[in-house]
Amino acid sequence: MAALDCADRCNTASPAPPATQRIITLYEQLSPAQLPHLAEYYAADAHFKDPFNDVYGVAAITQIFAHMFATLDQPRFCVLSHISQGDQAFLSWEFRFAMRRWRRGQAQCIRGATLLRFDQQGRVSDHRDYWDAAEELYEKLPVLGALMRWLRQSAAAPAATDPSSKNLR
Repeated sequence: MAALDCADRCNTASPAPPATQRIITLYEQLSPAQLPHLAEYYAADAHFKDPFNDVYGVAAITQIFAHMFATLDQPRFCVLSHISQGDQAFLSWEFRFAMRRWRRGQAQCIRGATLLRFDQQGRVSDHRDYWDAAEELYEKLPVLGALMRWLRQSAAAPAATDPSSKNLR
């Protein structure tokens, strides 16, 4: 399987405040060996929420990342951009990986964003991931994918026939 390296797309040149840069570096270089050190990056009672998990505490957050490494091949985050203000940062990213059970070896990419809040020590106290599980994951599954694509198409606004028309209804 070809390496799933997206380093050329990562936003490593853009300056960021120290806490934001530390967490960007962690995410882009995350490996199983770093999981025991997550307490250096996350507050003891940190909150983590994504489309599948809603947990508190470094042990629970560590378990989420451990599960990621146990179930996916070559998972990798690439931070594409960031905005920081005060004790908050917003990161846009791509998550690249391959499934171990389905479509083995086929590169996958999920696009999303994370809102982070930092404590006084610069550790993450709140981590909220935003990404569309339906579009980015469910639509790619064999049976469920067809249903999810049909639902999306059924709910979408009809395309305008003449975009320059002033009488769009």
